[in-house]
Amino acid sequence: MKLFVQVPCLNEEMTLPLVLSSIPREIPGVDSVEILIIDDGSTDRTIEVAQEHGVVHFVRHSRNMGLARSFRDGVDYALAHGADIVVNTDGDNQYPQERITDLVQPIVRGEADIVIADRQTSKIAHFSPFKKVMQRVGSQVVNRAAGTELPDAASGFRAYSKAALFRLNVVTQFSYCMETIIQAGNKRLRIESLPITTNAKTRESRLFKNIGQHMFKSGSAITRSYLMFKPHVILGTLGVILLLAGIIPFVRFLVFMIQGEAGGHIQSLIFGSSMLVGGLLCLALLVIADLQRTNRVLLEETLERIKVVQYGRPASSDSGHAALASEVVDLRPPAEFPVVPERSVPEPAPVSLTESVRATRAR
Repeated sequence: MKLFVQVPCLNEEMTLPLVLSSIPREIPGVDSVEILIIDDGSTDRTIEVAQEHGVVHFVRHSRNMGLARSFRDGVDYALAHGADIVVNTDGDNQYPQERITDLVQPIVRGEADIVIADRQTSKIAHFSPFKKVMQRVGSQVVNRAAGTELPDAASGFRAYSKAALFRLNVVTQFSYCMETIIQAGNKRLRIESLPITTNAKTRESRLFKNIGQHMFKSGSAITRSYLMFKPHVILGTLGVILLLAGIIPFVRFLVFMIQGEAGGHIQSLIFGSSMLVGGLLCLALLVIADLQRTNRVLLEETLERIKVVQYGRPASSDSGHAALASEVVDLRPPAEFPVVPERSVPEPAPVSLTESVRATRAR
């Protein structure tokens, strides 16, 4: 079993040595540990520092592409080089890499498809009270969308099995963390959580400029995932609210009409009509979204099969999902129905043109 530890980096020459030196090189149940550096447009000596520490696997971006793209490119590289488990950590040394051994054990034992480290954000000293509250609220929203019970949905310290990576498709450009949880939860992948204690803060986050930007982008990613897997939650709820908001003005106008005072309340009909149209549009979009969801499921199943052909079938212990752990179907006929060889028909002897003409005249 081969483990790849991928480290997304953006100008991490100062902290990268701490990360590389703390990654365990021997893990029970794992045959080999490889380190992959994903250089997301660094302008310092990040690559040189990694090479000095013996790293031989690199993915390089000529410009900054973002965390989600770095994760996706790193996964593609790791799978192409035979990875059975992929661990994602950060280049700023915020995570305790020595816990990678504990992080991958549920996957090695076949008990989980994904293991996510719980940073225990309520105990992190440099997190403000507001940030701690938003971390908790964000995790609750993601858990509701995914049907999971994870205490720290935003943690980037994770381990993925090969089978799980076949079933996950990152489409966001911001961060893969919440999107992959929602996908994994709705695809019934087995997810476990591992409590850890983070290292001391080394720098400010480069993923976002401020907490407001982080909230907006995270909210957009969660909403997109909701629309992908549970369109009825957003479109259905909004449609019902608009329909109710449209019915109330009509009832109000009807009451005034019975009382003979409908002349001055035409605006109720206008407002009610607008709300009803909005509600019907939401329900129409819900039908379209549901059809698209069906089409997406079919496309993802096709993509999973392509990944199996491209990267090889994962070990049966990686996942209990029949789509990936099933055996290859043998389309050859069974032994009790032997194939009858084709009979060889002798070719007719060649006939010369003169003999053919004589035979015709004789008739």
